[in-house]
Amino acid sequence: MSDTVTLGVRVHIEPRYLEHQSDPSHNHWMHLYNVTITNEGERPVQLLSRHWIITNSKGEEEHVRGPGVIGQQPVLRPGEVFRYTSGCPMDTAFGTMHGTYQMIAEGGEKFDAQIAPFALAEPYALN
Repeated sequence: MSDTVTLGVRVHIEPRYLEHQSDPSHNHWMHLYNVTITNEGERPVQLLSRHWIITNSKGEEEHVRGPGVIGQQPVLRPGEVFRYTSGCPMDTAFGTMHGTYQMIAEGGEKFDAQIAPFALAEPYALN
């Protein structure tokens, strides 16, 4: 699990291993992650883009950048919540993800909401 607050924007992540979509014998492990973004600040904010850093257990990194999330660039007024689910395939039994959401606050101030690292692991891969 991951939970971080940056300038009033809380990013909470809950990952889950998808055994039925994974095939370890072919180096394929599939994970879902549920994201909850909450505006705990006093100004409206909009999510403009994402930057994920995905690291497998060999230390190999993949950077994923793009506009918005799941085809959306949500605006969150104070107290509002945006939730979505996405997936991440891995080529090792264990890995991590972290990154940032580029946000813009009312008034034009841009900032990066931090996404704290979280583990993507096949159950019992970490002993």
